[in-house]
Amino acid sequence: MTDRTHPTMESHPDILEMRERHARAERAATTQQGQAVEALALVTGLYLAASPWIAGFNGFTTLAVNNLITGIAYALLLSGFGQAYERTHARAWAAALLGVWTIISPWVVAGSVDTTRTIINNVIVGVIGLVLALAAGAAANEADKRIRSRSARMAP
Repeated sequence: MTDRTHPTMESHPDILEMRERHARAERAATTQQGQAVEALALVTGLYLAASPWIAGFNGFTTLAVNNLITGIAYALLLSGFGQAYERTHARAWAAALLGVWTIISPWVVAGSVDTTRTIINNVIVGVIGLVLALAAGAAANEADKRIRSRSARMAP
């Protein structure tokens, strides 16, 4: 019988990279900007999901369902900002597209749902969502720049 030894985690060739990725996620999640963006994005997504009933246009079924699905998707995309650090840029761009969709949806979804109430609600929430998504992308980009400059100074 041959004696096989299994390598430990400390001897894994990519351990330093994995530790650095985890540290970046922790730093991104613990900054005030990261926490504020995550909290505001969650509130924005939840409001968008509930807005047909809050703003009183739940009678427009197509827009109500659209806002419900879009709001839940938006909240899920930008919540967990730090835990999904390496995918933050893609999530931020997807959330930005949802913000743009929210702005134009009263004119695009089926039925005649482009009333003053629906337009004002969706344009305001869409702009807020778009700004928060761009802020999430900028926060991730800024953290990357700091890490790269720090590692460049430490390199021999």
